[in-house]
Amino acid sequence: MAIKKILIVDDSKTELMFMTDLLGKKGFAVKTAENAEDAFRRLAEEKPDLILMDVVMPGQNGFQLTRAITRDPLYADVPIIMCTSKNQETDRVWGMRQGAKDYITKPVDADDLMAKIKALG
Repeated sequence: MAIKKILIVDDSKTELMFMTDLLGKKGFAVKTAENAEDAFRRLAEEKPDLILMDVVMPGQNGFQLTRAITRDPLYADVPIIMCTSKNQETDRVWGMRQGAKDYITKPVDADDLMAKIKALG
């Protein structure tokens, strides 16, 4: 399945702008959410082909949100790439255990991100 629609979940407006700009220039349709509540609202509006998930957010963190999304039958088939400043191996392993398909650390390398997206598509 080709990835066209991407939902970015991140509480940093700077990060959202950077990622939206980067992915928009590559031809992706991008939607954003700043927290778990926003993310579920966006999911209900239109199911994305991929979710880029921050970990450190107020309220429900990215690990919890990833687990909630991957266990929901409506969205379980949507791949999630954790996209976070948490760069410890234990964080990566924990993210994958929550259902993430891949894990990338910030600052995001555009080529690395595109390669990971391509690998899923």
